[in-house]
Amino acid sequence: MSKKKDAPAASEQTEEVKEEVKEEPKEKKEPTELEKAQQAQAQEHDQYLRLAAEYDNFRKRSQREKDAIYRDAVADTAKKFLPVYDNLQRALKNETADEAYKKGVEMTMTELTKIMEGVGIRPFGAAGDPFDPEKHNAVMHVDDETLGENTVAEVFQTGFTLGDKVIRFAMVKVAN
Repeated sequence: MSKKKDAPAASEQTEEVKEEVKEEPKEKKEPTELEKAQQAQAQEHDQYLRLAAEYDNFRKRSQREKDAIYRDAVADTAKKFLPVYDNLQRALKNETADEAYKKGVEMTMTELTKIMEGVGIRPFGAAGDPFDPEKHNAVMHVDDETLGENTVAEVFQTGFTLGDKVIRFAMVKVAN
């Protein structure tokens, strides 16, 4: 009979353990004031980092927009001065007996070229350059054995770029 008494005692012990195990998940630990403060601080820090990242993106986007507006303004202004450049270039090609006049035109052309290069405007399109449809406007075609295929034979109007942007295409005669 002692065996029977031991058996219920063992089952009572397992029931007590089961009750203890069942009670543990039911008990939810309330966060302490320190844990709550740490969570709040972590959330504030996360919000701060997000706000700083948003501001940095805004600053970079604004700077890109300002740079684009500046480039467009310079390009538009340069387009208005290109006829002056063309006329000075034509004046330099013509012969004149007045040396002072010729010297004045040369000085004006030199100054205009220096100013254009100062703001980043570069001329392109010289005879002998390879033809690039992205930069050149072919208005004539010539068969010339001395020149290679798709080579600029003659430049009628100089082209200009501002960085990678073409302000005016070069008007050229192309040899094949």
